[in-house]
Amino acid sequence: MSTASGTSQDASLPQDTEAKVSKSGRLGSPVVQKILPFVIGSASGMVATTCIQPVDVVKVRLQLAGEGSKSTLAASPISVARNIVAQGRVTDLWAGLSAGYLRQLSYGMLRLGFFDTFVTSLETNASKNGRSIGFGERAAASLSAGGLAAGIANPAEVALIRMQSDGMKPKEQRANYRSVVDALSRIARNEGLKGLWSGSYPTIIRAMATNFGQLAFFSQSKSLLKKHTNLSFQVQTFTASTIAGFFASFFSLPFDFLKTRLQRGARGASGIPVYNGMMDCALKVLKDEGPLRFYRGFGTYFLRIAPHTVITLFVADNLKALLM
Repeated sequence: MSTASGTSQDASLPQDTEAKVSKSGRLGSPVVQKILPFVIGSASGMVATTCIQPVDVVKVRLQLAGEGSKSTLAASPISVARNIVAQGRVTDLWAGLSAGYLRQLSYGMLRLGFFDTFVTSLETNASKNGRSIGFGERAAASLSAGGLAAGIANPAEVALIRMQSDGMKPKEQRANYRSVVDALSRIARNEGLKGLWSGSYPTIIRAMATNFGQLAFFSQSKSLLKKHTNLSFQVQTFTASTIAGFFASFFSLPFDFLKTRLQRGARGASGIPVYNGMMDCALKVLKDEGPLRFYRGFGTYFLRIAPHTVITLFVADNLKALLM
């Protein structure tokens, strides 16, 4: 998400870097310059996803552990990771990686594209009135773009959750998806197209909550660090991204938790889905497992969000410098 300081969690770069690119003219035609942010956004996101995927797999397994029970005894991330390796192989920590890539090629690209479109429209209208857009307008554009992109790209989220959680089932009950295409086709065939958009509501809310945390707190932290410290740009980005990652995790984890439960597609003995929508899921978890269950795996979730932000920005910065 772009911030008021001109930095994006997934694809954009500092404004001074963008200005240099524009002035250099080395990126070719205007069409190429418009496409480039989408390419850099998806590429940098895919690199970050490759690095963070094991953490994401462990996070999903933690959220699904103890489903339907009030037991407060939670497995640690390390024990979950060990169990994954013990039951299969080390590469199982990267389960669902193809779905993670699809998410970056859909959600990541769409979010950036929608955001640029909204901001351009807002800037055009603002310039007619002799002013520039402010933080509130950028925040609204970011939240809207994140929500729309998440809704459209929901099938990638469903496939990712199914592939990551498949190893929790007894071996004879596992779907053993060969790829994200196999997962998507089998989900659609068995559950209809509606199954590909299961959990879409909490996915959209989670995306908006995540983007709010990243936008507001990254922008504010970066501004304060620039004003009160002499830290290098890299250190400022790392520190601000870590702070933003904490608040993004805090705001979005409950919705991510509900999304994971819904998109797993669990069914009772009679074949009826365990949860009938987000509200039903939230009430059942609250009643059967307690309110703190919504924040199970917070440390693991934070360790996924913060590094993903830093890695994406670092890769995007270097890709742009290389293309210049």
